[in-house]
Amino acid sequence: QVQLVESGGGLTQAGGSLRLSCAASGRTFRISGMGWFRQAPGKERQFVAAITWISGTTTYADSVKGRFTISRDNAKNTLYLQMNSLKSEETAVYYCAAARGVVTTADLATAPTYEYWGQGTQVTVSS
Repeated sequence: QVQLVESGGGLTQAGGSLRLSCAASGRTFRISGMGWFRQAPGKERQFVAAITWISGTTTYADSVKGRFTISRDNAKNTLYLQMNSLKSEETAVYYCAAARGVVTTADLATAPTYEYWGQGTQVTVSS
């Protein structure tokens, strides 16, 4: 089992920045990739960004390219999401997720790839 705990959410104004963290514990040697998703009220969960755990190859949703940066610290088993130039429509609960097994960056853009999920952290962007 892998446990994931997100932190770093909060309230910011449009144009502001936030940095999310996701600490992984348990059988972390199983992790092959990790990602961030978000879900706004009444909407489906949406892919944001993902990274392969060993090589660090990244992939992003088109809507966040150039503004968000995903990274990981393998020694600390921690995933990060730096979010800049935030928009009000990006208000949502942000979830981190971990996958195991052989995955591609294309696989990591889809929620069914992931076996483990965190509890989520609220990000609110005021206009």
